[in-house]
Formats: sequence, structure tokens, C-alpha cells
Amino acid sequence: MAEIVFFHHARGLTDGVKAFAQTLRDAGNVVHTPDLFDGLTFESIDDGVRHIHSLGTKVFAERSEAAISAFPSRVVYGGASFGVHAATTQILRHTGALGAFFLYEVPLPSWWGVEWPLNVPVQAHQAEFDPWRQPEVEAHFAETVPGSELYLYPASGHLFLDSDSADFDLGAAQLATQRILSFVAGLPNV
Repeated sequence: MAEIVFFHHARGLTDGVKAFAQTLRDAGNVVHTPDLFDGLTFESIDDGVRHIHSLGTKVFAERSEAAISAFPSRVVYGGASFGVHAATTQILRHTGALGAFFLYEVPLPSWWGVEWPLNVPVQAHQAEFDPWRQPEVEAHFAETVPGSELYLYPASGHLFLDSDSADFDLGAAQLATQRILSFVAGLPNV
């Protein structure tokens, strides 16, 4: 069993995000899903991105920082697209992360001017034909993040694991979920 903090994507804390979190809970994990949008959800990624830009990324950095203050430091962080940045920021600012998994995007620690902590294993899950995909960032991630695992799925949508999204791909979602559950179960001190 692990304690997981999972940050949502740009559409907000959708029913699909909640369903994925429940799947993690059903496997015996304690899962927290901070709502960085204060209850707002958006029909499209573009609408969510406009909301993020309207308030500024600093607001969401502060909200993610405030959200984790209620949780223990020894947690697994997860993030979906926009939420990858929130999760990564917490991992790089605080010690104690047990591991991380990322959906729909990969971060580069160099964006924060640091290196990835050696003791924090990480998995990333990406749709191969995602229009938001950045293969060059993925390649750099795989080269610079020690022990990272990057999985590509033959899916075409961005939010392929979100059952509330038109991008949902059942086969890819099931395989990614299985890999995430095995990853989390295999982390030390969990």
C-alpha cells in the first residue's frame, strides 16, 4: 500500500480523474487528489489551459504547495499533463518522495535548473500519436532521469487514460493502469 498524491490535468478534477484515483484506491492505496481549480472543470483541454494562463502558473504552484502541506512527506506523486508540473515541483522542492508516475507528459528537471533525485524512481506514460506529444522532450527525459521508464501506447488522444474524455482508449488505459499499479506496489518503503 502506498500513499499517493495525484494532480489532475488541465480539464480539472474530472470524473475520469476521480475514477482513476478510485482504481488506485481499490488496489489498497491511499490517494489524495488536490483540486487546484477550486471545483472548476472544463469541457476541453484548451479551455483549461486558458484558465491556467488567466490566473498564471505561480497561482497553481502556490496551490499545489499548499495542498501537499496536509500530507506526509513520504508519498508517491502522480500527475496528469498539467498536473505533471505540480507533481514534479513538489518532488524537486521537498525530500521524501518515494516515486512518481506521469501521464500524458514528461518533465525535464532542467526546467527547474536541477537534476532528478537519484532515489526517486519514475514512470511516464504517453500516447504515441498524441497531438501534444513532444518526442524530443521524452528522449531527453529518458537520457537525463536515472532509471526512468517511458511507455508509449498506440493511442491517438492526449487524455487516453481518462474515462471522461473523448481521448479515452480502453486498451491503453488498462495497460498503463496495470503498469502503474505494479510500479507503485514495487516501490521500497511502501
